[in-house]
Amino acid sequence: MSALPLDLAASSVDLTRALCDIGSVSDEEGPLADAIEAAVARVPHLEVTRVGDTVVARTTLGRERRVVIAGHIDTVPVNGNLPTREATVDGEPHLWGRGTVDMKAGVAVQLKLAAELAEPVVDVTWIWYDHEEVGAEENGLRLLAERHPELMQGDFAILGEPSNGCIEGGCNGTLRVAIRTRGVRAHSARAWAGHNAIHDAAPVLQRLLDHRPAEIEVEGLVYREGLNAVRISGGVAGNVIPDECVVEVNYRFAPSRSLDQATALVRELFDGFELEVVDAAEGARPGLDDPLAQEFIAAVGLEPRPKYGWTDVARFSSLGIPAVNFGPGDPTKAHADDESVPLAQILETEQSLRAWLSPS
Repeated sequence: MSALPLDLAASSVDLTRALCDIGSVSDEEGPLADAIEAAVARVPHLEVTRVGDTVVARTTLGRERRVVIAGHIDTVPVNGNLPTREATVDGEPHLWGRGTVDMKAGVAVQLKLAAELAEPVVDVTWIWYDHEEVGAEENGLRLLAERHPELMQGDFAILGEPSNGCIEGGCNGTLRVAIRTRGVRAHSARAWAGHNAIHDAAPVLQRLLDHRPAEIEVEGLVYREGLNAVRISGGVAGNVIPDECVVEVNYRFAPSRSLDQATALVRELFDGFELEVVDAAEGARPGLDDPLAQEFIAAVGLEPRPKYGWTDVARFSSLGIPAVNFGPGDPTKAHADDESVPLAQILETEQSLRAWLSPS
């Protein structure tokens, strides 16, 4: 079903509502991508390219520097939190509903500025991409970088991930491993005839309990690491001694560590256990010493913070492009059933970006 046309002349708050009310759970982004493409295609100063359900709109003014500003258009599944509505939270007006925080408020700000800033001080590449909330192999930004790397080129990048309207530099890396213990099945009434794989997992949990995550300063920002069991499975029946147990462990590591260093640390901690890496992504250093980053920080007037979670700024970092997270919304409300964004924060984020990109 086709979505209603987007009005890019509307306020960024109203545009957020319109974007959210076009459901776009991962794998279902097509109608929203269609609406975004149709809207930006009507803007004369933008050169528009569609790659799958990723839409790219570029200014081509011949400026010396180019900034990439990106946001994903998919959400996690809806759970009774659409359509959107206005709500009061702690005495402050909010827009409530799936996607308001993660991250259609940021996308709305980007769309409005893309339409209205015909003569920005730098050339801008605006990217709205699909499949961020699922596996990395489907990520629209990753596929764009592989298939059309020329569309990812820039001197600095901003990702509109929710950051409470503050600048969050870089991001932690993430590593997920499966630690497997093996036993021998037997009837639980005669447990001595077997060997319990779940019991053998106890030292894994104890090592996690004993571990003290580090706080590591990188380019002036302090990143908090985390090492946690996130899933445990084992056993086949209530009367059978389990012959296998798997503990999944997630390590969020500071961007000063390479992926190889993070993997070596985890292997050393769980030495003696069977361990398989099942998911991994490098972090991103802040890159806040870049001249464009410094100009952006000065224009926004806020002290940068570290990004503890992994975001697609790491994809820009891998291309040698310094990148930051900057968007409206409290990241602790991302994916929550009571997801909501302060209306004032949407407008303040728009104002900050507009001031930075506009001629003096």
